[in-house]
Amino acid sequence: MTAIYKKELQTLFNSVMGWLFVAVNLFVMGLYFVVYNMMMGYPTISYVLQSVVLIFHMTIPILTMRSLSEERRNKTDQLILTAPVSVGKIVMGKYLAMVTVIAMPIAFAGIMPLLLGQAGEFQTGVSYSSLLGFFLYACLALAIGLFLSSLTESVVIAAVLSFAVLFLGFIMGGICSVISGFGTTGFASGLVKVLSCFDMVRRFDILSGGYLEIEAVVYYLTATALALFCTTQVIQKRRYSVSGRGVRLGAYSVTGIAVMTALTLAVNISLNYVPERYTSFDVTQNNLYTLTEDTQAFIKGLTEDVTIYVLVDESGKNEDLDKTLTRMDELSKHVKIEYVNPMVNPKFYYKYTQTEPADNSLIIVCGDRSTVVDYSSIYTYEMNYNSYSYEATGYDGEGQIVSAIAYVATEDVPKFYIVTGHGELDFEESYLNAIKKENIAYEELALYAADGIPEDAKGIIINAPTGDFSKEDADKVIAYLEKGGNALFVPTVVDVEMTNFDSVLAYYGVSVVDGVIVEEDREHYYQNPYYLFPEIASDDITDQLTNGAVFAPFSRGLTYDDMAEDVYYTPLLTTSADSFSKVGVSNGEDYSRQEGDIEGPFVVGLKAEKETGSGEISRALFVSSENLFTDMADDMTPGNNEKLFCSMISSLADHESVVGIPAKSFSMSPLVFSAQTVMTASVVCVILVPGILLVNGIVIWVRRRRR
Repeated sequence: MTAIYKKELQTLFNSVMGWLFVAVNLFVMGLYFVVYNMMMGYPTISYVLQSVVLIFHMTIPILTMRSLSEERRNKTDQLILTAPVSVGKIVMGKYLAMVTVIAMPIAFAGIMPLLLGQAGEFQTGVSYSSLLGFFLYACLALAIGLFLSSLTESVVIAAVLSFAVLFLGFIMGGICSVISGFGTTGFASGLVKVLSCFDMVRRFDILSGGYLEIEAVVYYLTATALALFCTTQVIQKRRYSVSGRGVRLGAYSVTGIAVMTALTLAVNISLNYVPERYTSFDVTQNNLYTLTEDTQAFIKGLTEDVTIYVLVDESGKNEDLDKTLTRMDELSKHVKIEYVNPMVNPKFYYKYTQTEPADNSLIIVCGDRSTVVDYSSIYTYEMNYNSYSYEATGYDGEGQIVSAIAYVATEDVPKFYIVTGHGELDFEESYLNAIKKENIAYEELALYAADGIPEDAKGIIINAPTGDFSKEDADKVIAYLEKGGNALFVPTVVDVEMTNFDSVLAYYGVSVVDGVIVEEDREHYYQNPYYLFPEIASDDITDQLTNGAVFAPFSRGLTYDDMAEDVYYTPLLTTSADSFSKVGVSNGEDYSRQEGDIEGPFVVGLKAEKETGSGEISRALFVSSENLFTDMADDMTPGNNEKLFCSMISSLADHESVVGIPAKSFSMSPLVFSAQTVMTASVVCVILVPGILLVNGIVIWVRRRRR
């Protein structure tokens, strides 16, 4: 086998073919590398490799077309077939020589993550998982090309067949989707399952998407082995075609191929029965697809049976969603996953909702309770103003599913009212979704148009009113609190007279200090002394914060009557002793201490529990930064601001917070390179290296032609 390997390798590199193959692929890889990674700053090379796959479909047939067909046409194959070496070793020698050639540009791609990691945060795991998938995909394509080359004497036919088969494997996923979309019979479903075995790209996409999937690796290895075995059997049959053993050997070859095919199918099918946690590994930098510890504890603690219906044929399922569901299914015997094909059962959703959900939406059922998780909420989106289109920025499948399960598995659905009518700040969509995830209903309430706070209110939220309450509105709130109502108060940073609103805070003995807090302890602010990282006290509300960091820009101090006998106070967020409240702030750049400023430390997050005149306990939470519960502030911490919000709401609702799983962001800081670095990389990767290899190949070919 070694002699065959060396001979084939010399043949490839003593002609222009091997050099041309390496040069072309390096050129394409280098071009996409410069564009995607260096100019656009993408923190993974998976985009580069996914773009190169289509080029491989054109270059690999050129590499494999002569491997066996030309020798057969020139009758030089008889020299090898009569040599004292097994056919299997002949095939492996030729195959490994071509793998060596294809490994050269892939090895170049393997250096890319090491270089890019110096320019910022980089998806190393995703990049190398994608590189592994790319290499295995190429190995399978080579094996298929080698097999097709063994079937014909024509080099052209071998190349055309290889391209056709590889291209068919490339588009097979789309073909399956078309059949699944139009077919409503068992035959169509069965046909899709059979054809999906020939979908070569789907496994590569999985490995490029953040999963190290053992099933995908085994698929490529077993399919490659099957193609090489078939090649061996074709040559073996021809080797003894002139002997009396031809018929017997032909029967043996057919039987052997059938057995090998069955074994390949058995190995791949058996992996479906291995738990997902042993065959699929999340390699993303921020564990996008790994269930959080909170989710695992929640799912394991289920005591009621929950059925999750996925409204899509299995051939069109979303891989991210499917893996999340599968891992939940493995954690608890009470979770059952069923796929419902809308083409076969178009009215299935009628029992649960009157609005038709999109494909891949979920209907979650527990007993008589049900809810729908529409596919549009599985990902978070933002407008890209460069392309004027929405782009997925995060994965929220885990949080949406857990919230929905908690909703159907419990009848405890408290309701909050968000007070409006006084210039209050609107909550951003992410925080409204966070309320829903806590299985808390919410509704806006214009106090001026209401007789009072509704009886079904578990709590109210007053978020940074910029105008004062009327005396009547303030009395409505106090009357609600006197009955044992609960509230979350966020005073505004705007310096306006708020006499009536202040009277509501004074119900708990709380008041707001004049000015805006300036922090002089560098450990407690970020860049700007107004951008606070307050100290977090230990409390049930703050226990969920992962790293002890909450971002509270432009905060005001809170004071309270600690001598009050009917109110119990718990400071949650405090500034350092080096802080002060700057009175009369004219701009956000003046941090100097002036006469009249108020010395710290200050409380910027407070819990108050008051015994009312009726004997009830009214609980209130105060946060003195109107920007704390915003996406901008939450981006400065690993989701801690949103976690604090969820924990506060759950505390006021008096139910355990087990479902506040925030969306996991796709975004990472883009890689940044200087223009000089980009230019240098462009010259080296796109022009210099491919050009040198191509010229070297041409020189070698010309010299051999002159001999």
